[in-house]
Amino acid sequence: MTFNGIFKVIKVSKDRIGVIVGKKGSVKSEIETKCNVRLEIDGESGDVSIGFKNNTSSIEIGVFKASEIIMAISKGFSPDRAYSLLNEDNVLQLIDLREYSGKSASSLDRIKSRIIGQSGKSRRNIEDFTGAYLSIYGHFVGFIGNYEEASLALDAVTMLCKGSSHKSVYHMLEEYRRKKKLEKMDLWEKNDIK
Repeated sequence: MTFNGIFKVIKVSKDRIGVIVGKKGSVKSEIETKCNVRLEIDGESGDVSIGFKNNTSSIEIGVFKASEIIMAISKGFSPDRAYSLLNEDNVLQLIDLREYSGKSASSLDRIKSRIIGQSGKSRRNIEDFTGAYLSIYGHFVGFIGNYEEASLALDAVTMLCKGSSHKSVYHMLEEYRRKKKLEKMDLWEKNDIK
């Protein structure tokens, strides 16, 4: 395979290749257009190669953003949620749940169930409180949001992984929200006094 400029190869599980390609190549084309890159996808190996469309080195950021979007989709995010990574303030963070479950498949399933909650309630609550998107896929949990949102969501999920009750996690999130609201009010009052 030959690309102009540098390139990067990302290994993607075969069951997510179809999502990256999209219906009639729509997702692949959209990533190429939005990031000004060229993608080569090998459905057999799961390799997604990213390269420049031309020799302009300033497009290096496009390769970085394309790789983030592809990584997000490969970890279970929908393309629409992954495209939010085009916003320069947003980041993708991943944690490997095996750090908390060890090699036990039943322990991994229990932790994933705690994060998702009944009918997805826990996951939705964490997303609502933090503003970050969450994806639970395989043994990974992914977070997309600005740094503060993603870090807060990661803290909440880490607490659940370590065995904290949902009530404790929601209390931590509510305290954080209350504290941020007070900070905004303080800032508003200081600006109002001037």
